Amino acid sequence: MEDFYNKYYLGVKKFVSQKIDDEGVAEELTNDIMLAAIMCRPNFDGKCNEFSWICSIAKHKIIDYYRKKKLKTILFSVSPNFEEIADKALTPERDVLKNELKEEIKKTFKELGKGYKDILRLKYIDEMKVSEIAKSLRLTIKAVESKLIRAKKKFREAWIYDKKKN
Repeated sequence: MEDFYNKYYLGVKKFVSQKIDDEGVAEELTNDIMLAAIMCRPNFDGKCNEFSWICSIAKHKIIDYYRKKKLKTILFSVSPNFEEIADKALTPERDVLKNELKEEIKKTFKELGKGYKDILRLKYIDEMKVSEIAKSLRLTIKAVESKLIRAKKKFREAWIYDKKKN
């Protein structure tokens, strides 16, 4: 998986950067695209070359990004209180599901090593960009990306294993 990631990452990032001006967003989207490609790789049928296949995934992710961005812009320009209204309408059911999910995530986190916990916390809880994580951990961006890939893989394995036990 790491070889696959390293082989296509720069090309995909260049492809995404041509469509999205914000470097941070382009980097995050590229990571999401690469993760999606890795997860869907068993479904790759070989009818086109692998890079073209990944670029088709990227096109869909980029369209989704702009669609969500446009929707947020429209909703919040019409009603800045929309998010608050939606939160109130969905609160009871959403809170129960959210709490259950939080507990499952905490349980899975306990099964990970400290290094993996830390890097996932920085990325997904503290919402730091890869470049910020690299600075804070005194690592290269590539090293952080690699650690994130391994940490996400371990988390996914622990999550799946835990689901099979229950």
